Amino acid sequence: MSLFNSIEEPDSQDLYEHYNFIADNGQSPLRVDKFLMNFIENATRNKIQIAAKSGAVLVNNKVVKPNYKVKANDTVSVVLSFPPKEVSIVPEKIHLNIVYEDEELLIINKQANLVVHPGYANYTGTLVNGLLYHFNNLPNGSKSDRPGLVHRLDKNTTGLMVVAKTEFSMSHLAKQFFDRSVNRTYNALVWGDFEKEEGIISGHIGRSLKNRKVMDVFPDGTYGKHAVTHYKVLNKFRYVTLVECKLETGRTHQIRAHFKHIKHPLFNDELYGGSQVLRGTTFTKYRQFVRNCFKTIQRQCLHAKTLEFQHPTKKKYMKFESELPIDLMNVLKKWELYTLNS
Repeated sequence: MSLFNSIEEPDSQDLYEHYNFIADNGQSPLRVDKFLMNFIENATRNKIQIAAKSGAVLVNNKVVKPNYKVKANDTVSVVLSFPPKEVSIVPEKIHLNIVYEDEELLIINKQANLVVHPGYANYTGTLVNGLLYHFNNLPNGSKSDRPGLVHRLDKNTTGLMVVAKTEFSMSHLAKQFFDRSVNRTYNALVWGDFEKEEGIISGHIGRSLKNRKVMDVFPDGTYGKHAVTHYKVLNKFRYVTLVECKLETGRTHQIRAHFKHIKHPLFNDELYGGSQVLRGTTFTKYRQFVRNCFKTIQRQCLHAKTLEFQHPTKKKYMKFESELPIDLMNVLKKWELYTLNS
């Protein structure tokens, strides 16, 4: 018999679960894969063994093999890909911009207006529907709502995503996201000017207590999860600023919530208050210019630009970089011309 210690709830941005158990005083030696099967609902022995082989099972903070014998008072932890919901998804012929692919994984440059996986009011037309059309035997199977997924992007956020093609890679990548060893940078156009060229935004992020559709920042840490965003100014356009963001954590709507918190919401982010004229003059000509910019990019100005991680089997670090999408490039050109001519 062993004592359950804790489960860390999966963040909805990174699709994995972290389990932590402590063997009690009377625990007789038992293989770690069998030990974990006693406590993790719906976990198969094969899935746990794959997690162990990928380095995602630890005993007393040391990586162990599936045949390691758990003893009394051992602390056992494991990171597993998020358990899928059993749903029936219809494959759909959806264009996927695949920038890299091998036997273990693929890198997608996601377009705007594309939901990553099925959910309430979005059971068709998602990235997952497209993945099932183009690929067979993705981990978690065709009856899962998240085949191959270990992280995601918001519907109208563009940019790079990694998708696992094997169970081993899914486990290995999930562990990297959990360990925060995956490097991700984003480009965002935000309202306002910055006195400093770079900075750090820190504050717990959790579901808003007033509006369940958005996330709020709770600086005192009484609610939500620890979140840290680093930013660097790339270009200033008087009333808006292009920044590069690097995430320490992967919370839902992290960049959007953090920049709203410091009074610099993302340009044209309707959900977080950025779709109004928040900076600049009261002149009608200027306000019309801003409205034209909103028409140019009909979404929040956020793009996942770079993605760097260790390849699960090749063990080398791979870095991918994507160009800014046309709508974001066009709105930046508009602001650049406005700044030069005003």
